[in-house]
Amino acid sequence: MESVDGALRTLPSIGRLSWGLPFGRGQGRCGLSPGGRLRLQRNLDSETTAFLLRKRWALYSVTPLYKFSSAHLKAYAKLLSAYIAAEKQKGLAVEVGVELDIKVAISSLPDLKGSDQDEAAILVQLSLRSEASQKKSEEKLVWSGWFCSVCGDDLSKNVSADFTCLPVFLANGAESYTSIVGSWFQEIFDCCFHRLAISPLNLSWMAAMWTGCKVEENASAMELVFSVPNLPQSLDISYAIHPEDAKALWDTVQKTPGEITQEEVDVFMDCLYSHFHRHFKIHLSATKLVKVSTAVASAHYDGIIKFLQSQYVIEVLMLLTELAISQIQ
Repeated sequence: MESVDGALRTLPSIGRLSWGLPFGRGQGRCGLSPGGRLRLQRNLDSETTAFLLRKRWALYSVTPLYKFSSAHLKAYAKLLSAYIAAEKQKGLAVEVGVELDIKVAISSLPDLKGSDQDEAAILVQLSLRSEASQKKSEEKLVWSGWFCSVCGDDLSKNVSADFTCLPVFLANGAESYTSIVGSWFQEIFDCCFHRLAISPLNLSWMAAMWTGCKVEENASAMELVFSVPNLPQSLDISYAIHPEDAKALWDTVQKTPGEITQEEVDVFMDCLYSHFHRHFKIHLSATKLVKVSTAVASAHYDGIIKFLQSQYVIEVLMLLTELAISQIQ
């Protein structure tokens, strides 16, 4: 598999951690309800979540953007459009504002955040249109990317007002477009993009956390994928667990609803490993966990995420914000 730039920090501490904040921060401004669930201060509408569900998103961490303003999104779109055209024409300058075959739209998603202290998410979309047609209905969306921060105050409180903190960037579409868009943002706003990997330890936390979420009765099976090391050819092992069985196991392991400890995650994974060994005589502890799929979301170690349940989008994004901030710091 393709290598991923950058190293990802794992859990900074062990202890009893709140459900929404599994990587060691305090409760912050998002807050937890008495039962331990995250109190979302905004409800996402169907249009906001429809564009991101069940798509393959590549994860990046992004350092704070210098002198970025959400009031100038239309101007940014024109500049980015000219930049893309110039790149396609191998560096030839293109007049800003002319009609191009790639249309750039940059918009704000004000509801896609965890608290009022977070910056509104920013959506960037590239659409392809024929030169002969100006009809919007004939435009084809070819690439999407968005910046967000959910309960990212650990980063924003440590930078000056000249910087905008949107530490998570997710891209769907051709990597060539991701590279061009990322290069433009880096040049204009003096920021840096890095692929955001997800370590096996953090994947195991995701498996435990997402198993504990309430979903519909016909939810898909929980699947863990392991890579076997030191073989001449790559070999993956897929381990599927019925969601009700996984939830029942987690309920026996978790001591306090709404809170998770490293010990509980270890016990949960060890139980799954022991069950697998009894049936197949294979020690999964000697392999590498590379993917977790549940009814809530799926995540791959090389930084690929899929959102599968709209009601848990904010929780998943808060976790990704935590990972991105860990990598940036």
